[in-house]
Amino acid sequence: MRTRHRRLAGAVSILTSLLLVAACGAGGRSDDDGDGDGGSASDVGVTADSIKIGGTFPLTGVAAPGYSEIPTGAQAYFDWVNDNGGVYGRSIDFEVKDDGYDPTKTSSLTNELVLQDQVFATVGSLGTPTHSAVVDFLNDEEVPDLFVSSGSLQWGDDPEARPMTFGWQPDYEIEGKIIGQYVAEEMPDAKVGLFLQDDDFGEDAELGVRQYLDEQIVDVQRYTSGNTDIGPQIAGLQASKPDIVLAFTTPSYTALAQLVSLKLGFAPQWYVSNVGSDPALVGSLLEQFSEGAVPGDASALNGVMSSEYIPGIDAQDNAWVQLWQQVWDAHGAKGELTNYRIYGMSWAYTFVQALQAAGEDLTREGLVDALEEVGSSLEGPNLAPYRYSDDSHLGISGLQLVQLENGVGEPLTDVLVTDIGDAEIATDDSGQADDGPPDGGIPDVDAVD
Repeated sequence: MRTRHRRLAGAVSILTSLLLVAACGAGGRSDDDGDGDGGSASDVGVTADSIKIGGTFPLTGVAAPGYSEIPTGAQAYFDWVNDNGGVYGRSIDFEVKDDGYDPTKTSSLTNELVLQDQVFATVGSLGTPTHSAVVDFLNDEEVPDLFVSSGSLQWGDDPEARPMTFGWQPDYEIEGKIIGQYVAEEMPDAKVGLFLQDDDFGEDAELGVRQYLDEQIVDVQRYTSGNTDIGPQIAGLQASKPDIVLAFTTPSYTALAQLVSLKLGFAPQWYVSNVGSDPALVGSLLEQFSEGAVPGDASALNGVMSSEYIPGIDAQDNAWVQLWQQVWDAHGAKGELTNYRIYGMSWAYTFVQALQAAGEDLTREGLVDALEEVGSSLEGPNLAPYRYSDDSHLGISGLQLVQLENGVGEPLTDVLVTDIGDAEIATDDSGQADDGPPDGGIPDVDAVD
């Protein structure tokens, strides 16, 4: 979930982010009598002074590079909030489980979170194939299932069937639509190849791409996550002689595709989905997979097209990135601030806003209702607005296309917004991309009446 952006978020100073917010906590509007005890317990996983949440992530295994850093970023931001009084006096207790990107493990560990650990909600759990194994269980148990770290449509396009689940990042269909329209307009005579993960990740992306490029597509190749032999697929693409390949891949398979292409002398223009195009990570994986034959730096993806929807580490002057650096310096674990950690901090920020909107008398139903009522108006580091309502639980509504050069995303378009289906693609005029963080780095959202 690469997160890079060059545009400034306005000349917003965040020096005051080191100041503490009011002692009543990040909610800022506690109705208690000031004795510091916070709100009363009101639902599973909620006590007078804590909220227990959880999530599953690939801390080990094929998908661990990059993705294992996401919960460390979220944890750092939750610690930042807890040190500033929590939300309505409650601290956030985040339980992370390692599923190794294995759906069977995801199922057993999610059962543990819900039935043994008794979490109030799951937040940020990662992966299309993994979370697909538990999404119906979480809805049957009426557990809020928020901000899944995946752009699959199944997290938000049918709230009636899955009322407790919400996406967060732009879904793969709208990413496919936006790059599809761009190629159709800028490269109308190009032959197009698709390289797709063989699940909803690839299927949703293809659905969007084909709205604009159906007649230009000359070949589609798919890979199964866990099978690292993708030589036949890349050779198949090469045989179709595409001018551009649109790849919807995780980072390991981006690196594998680039390595096999180098060996075969296959050099089309590439577009790689935001999910799998972090230059630093892909560069390090290329060096690892090639046993040092390919340099492990950000230049490995030079010239590759991609997209971004939140600012990342290449935007050091961005006020949000400056805030995230302060958060990481104060509460981070080992290692540097990365785009994946910024991703985790960003949905953690949205979760804090959702808790504030749900109010002091916190319930699972109230949290979902609050997101449906005011979720589309929540602000944060995202470049485009959210789409949350009672009709849609899909997340960020748009993104910006970029071309990568030495780890930096050079803009190819403005921020573009759309929705699934035949909704038109338009330039975003919300001004969302220009807003910086609040003083102290803690949001201040009114509780829903």
